[in-house]
This record gives sequence, C-alpha cells and structure tokens, in this order.
Amino acid sequence: MTAFTFPGQGSQKPGMGAAWQDHPSWEIVEEASDASGRDVAQLLLDADAETLTQTHNSQLATFVTSMIVLDAVERVGIEPGIHAGHSLGEYSALTAAGTLSLADGVRLVTERGNAMQAAAEERPGTMAAVLGLEPELVEQACASTDGDAWVANDNAPGQVVIAGDPDALDAAAAQAKELGAKRVMPIKVGGAFHTPFMSPARDRLRKALADVEIRSPNRPVVANVDAAVHTDGAEWSRLLAAQLTSPVRWRRSLATLHDAGASVFLELGPGTVLTGMAKRTLTGTTNIAVGSPGDVEQLLETLAGLEGDRRALRLTTTEGEFLQAVERLVVSPANGNFTPVPDLDAGAALSRGQLVGHVGDIEVRSPFEGELQGLVAVTGERVMTSQPVAWLRVRS
Repeated sequence: MTAFTFPGQGSQKPGMGAAWQDHPSWEIVEEASDASGRDVAQLLLDADAETLTQTHNSQLATFVTSMIVLDAVERVGIEPGIHAGHSLGEYSALTAAGTLSLADGVRLVTERGNAMQAAAEERPGTMAAVLGLEPELVEQACASTDGDAWVANDNAPGQVVIAGDPDALDAAAAQAKELGAKRVMPIKVGGAFHTPFMSPARDRLRKALADVEIRSPNRPVVANVDAAVHTDGAEWSRLLAAQLTSPVRWRRSLATLHDAGASVFLELGPGTVLTGMAKRTLTGTTNIAVGSPGDVEQLLETLAGLEGDRRALRLTTTEGEFLQAVERLVVSPANGNFTPVPDLDAGAALSRGQLVGHVGDIEVRSPFEGELQGLVAVTGERVMTSQPVAWLRVRS
C-alpha cells in the first residue's frame, strides 16, 4: 500500500514553483489565488527566502505546492491507501483525502498562517532541534527549566524539536546536552509552534473551521495529535484546532502508517524532510520525495521496478483491471463531455502531444508517447478535471 505524506512549514524555498509553470497542474495556482485573495504565483516564483520565512507566506506557498504535486501524481493514476501530513501538511492530507475542498483548504491554511503569525508576534518564541536524545530525556530537559519550553515535534529516532521562550530554550538545550544530546540546532521559524504560545491562534482557527464543510475522508488519515487513524469527518475540526498547541507525533504516525500496511511512502511537495524521517524510522519501506515534474516520471519508473508490489499503484480502469507501472493515464483537462477523435482504436500509436479528443471545446492531448490500450471514457460521457479518459503503454 502507498502512503501519501505532505511536508509542513520549513520545506519551502524560493522559486519552488518554477518547474511547474508549464505543467497542466499549474492551474491549481489560479484556484488558490482566487480562494486566498493573494497572488500565489508570485509567492511560488518570485518571493525571496526572507519573504517565504514569514509564517503566513510559507504555509500558503507550501500547501499550494503540495497540491500541485498531488494533482500531477493523480494525473498519472497513482492513488494512495492512506494519508498523513506533518503539521501544516495535515491540511494537505485532508484535502487529498476529500475531507476539505481545495478552496476550503486554501482558506483554512491562509487563516491558520495569519493566526499563527499574529500569535507569534503577541508572544515571541522560537524552536530548536535536539539530535541524538530520546524524547523522554528531551522532555526532562524542558521540565528542568524555570521558563516555558516544551517538546513540539517527535519526528524520528534521535530528532526531537523543542519550542518556547528563547531564554528557556537556551537553558533546555544546555540541559539536553548534559543528558547526552549530540547537538542542538536552532530552527529559523517565526514562533513557538505546537505549544501553548499558539493558544490565540487555536481560538481563531476554531472560528474558521466552523465556517467550512468537513467531510469524512475517502481514505484514512493519520492525525498529528494522537498518531491514530481517523475516518470520521466530525472529528477533524477538534483535531485541527488541538494540533496548534499539541506536539506533532510524527514518529508514531509513521509507525501507524506502516502498521496499516503502507510499504511505499511518497512525500508530495517541496523538500525531502519527511523522506529522511521515514528512512530513519522505518525499515523495509520505499521512500520517495516528489517535488518536480521530473520526479513524477522517475516515480513511475521506480514503482515499475518494485517487483510484485502492484498495490503501490492502485491504477484501475472502470472495469477494475490493474494497469502496470509502464502504462499511463491520459486525463481530462476540464469538466465537460468527452469526444474522442475518429478511428482512435486500441493499438494505435500515439506520439507525445497527439490529439486524443475534446472535452467540450478543449483539446485533450497525450502527454506521453506509446500504444493506446483503450478509452476509459465513452463518447459523450460527462467527465471531470483530472478524470482518466484513455490509457496507453509507454514505449521503453
């Protein structure tokens, strides 16, 4: 089974949208701009590192990038069996699982970023990574200080993040080193996230959550707060609000994903942070970061090489037949009625960019070169954006 995982704040980098500008999935940016009332393309293409470090910018930019990558992966027919996201990435996971619409996900992430930045300005704080020390001893180091310091993330073996008042964190860092920590590294973030310092943001987010529709996920999602699977949409409003002031239990979340049957872990979005954590935490798994169009092609090649693991793809036609990893789906670029080109029969050779049909007045062209295996949509069928209309075997 494949798990889709999504990164949080800190994975962003300047120009991270450039590789996607000419990709069909770039249409997500326009939808996100409309929902947020912001120029998301500018954030993804032109914003510098200092601008992206600001919480209200980094969260929106990271979320939208993850949605672009998700859309691109879905266009080639790869589907997960389970989802999870680290901190902000939980919103990406819930959107991927259908719990939130894209527009509501954008609106919530925008409000979350604004609320967390305001809370950080009201109560300044910071974060630091403690390396080489077990969580229990890190908690002991935090508890030994007179100030406000807490464990904020239990990410992977030997990697725990602490957060709180800067002076208290210095004291906790010193104590952690005395207890055996190999290193304590400051993290450049705008506040003490996942601590009581975020209480004002939590209260503000609850109001925003009350204004959106939260549905039950179409596939299980593992929550940061308790590292447990949740399939009831009614639970997620509480979990998302609690997440702001609770530690991210990512190490346990990875174990939950693995125990549920996940053997392939895909990190969808900017950076490779979660991929590194999975490698350090789990054994016997395949861990792949997907952040660019080239990564999508490489992903298909990697999955094709996983001998016997057909569950990793979950590529099916309307008849339920499994597709092999050497095959590709051609998907609809828009909503409308599908009309294939005349005399397009199974076995036809398709070149990259060749016309397959139309959805309304919009052309559907194959992004791949190969042999047509068949049509998934019939003439006149109403199809939705990203819905498969044809499938083909690519040429080696």
